[in-house]
Amino acid sequence: MSQSLVLASPDAIRAEFLENGFYHAKGVFTASEVAELERDFDRIVHQITSADEDTNARWSGPEVDRLNANQTVVTHTHNVQKFSAVWTRALLQERFLDITEAILGPDIIMHHTKLFQKPAEKGAPFPMHQDWDYFPSIKDSMIAGVIHVSHATDEMGCLRVFPGSHKLGRLNQSNGHSDGEILRNYPIEKATPVVAEPGDVVFFHYFTIHGSLPNVSQDVRKTVLVQLHSGDDRIEDGITHPNARMVLRGFNHEITRSIANED
Repeated sequence: MSQSLVLASPDAIRAEFLENGFYHAKGVFTASEVAELERDFDRIVHQITSADEDTNARWSGPEVDRLNANQTVVTHTHNVQKFSAVWTRALLQERFLDITEAILGPDIIMHHTKLFQKPAEKGAPFPMHQDWDYFPSIKDSMIAGVIHVSHATDEMGCLRVFPGSHKLGRLNQSNGHSDGEILRNYPIEKATPVVAEPGDVVFFHYFTIHGSLPNVSQDVRKTVLVQLHSGDDRIEDGITHPNARMVLRGFNHEITRSIANED
């Protein structure tokens, strides 16, 4: 366990998250755990890229054009827990859930996971955006936890955030694909880079304005993003985004029999 995890109390974690809209937890996963996670991460990437499917999740839009990133790549799939038991166990790892509980409370629901691999030299950027527009929840408790299985430097296209921007709430035209308020007023070059090491997890609120630059380094950046909300919250009606509704700790107070029986 890293020094930050030993020293940070649940109250301190929550206070920092509420103030800044993100929390960088160092050394959540041990070196041996990361080795297993990276092994299965690579297996997933090999499996999905060997199939006849489009796995490049590079965005389009004015910001990608401005960054001259139309020939870049980011390999992506949802729901790594459907590929790998190692990754399912990672979602239930005690240190990961202890930090999540400090932020969300005792009832923790996993909405979905996303694998992102930014290849060396041509890894795609993500324009600055908020996540709420993709899967809005009734109580806006949704957060993300980005599990790092590789280093993530700014040259590798690490996460960049505007600390405190979660306090702005739901902004219009905030999904990063169109030329709106976020792209005009929150340029990616002025955002704070969150440099991380293998085993680190960076948590952020889905109102926090965030993005990442292209990977121009010689190294591959590997992350899995876990989207989580509290057990007394639920996704707004009519949203078709993948929703696993997997209870990682505590209880889901909003589930019904009919919803539980959905595929």
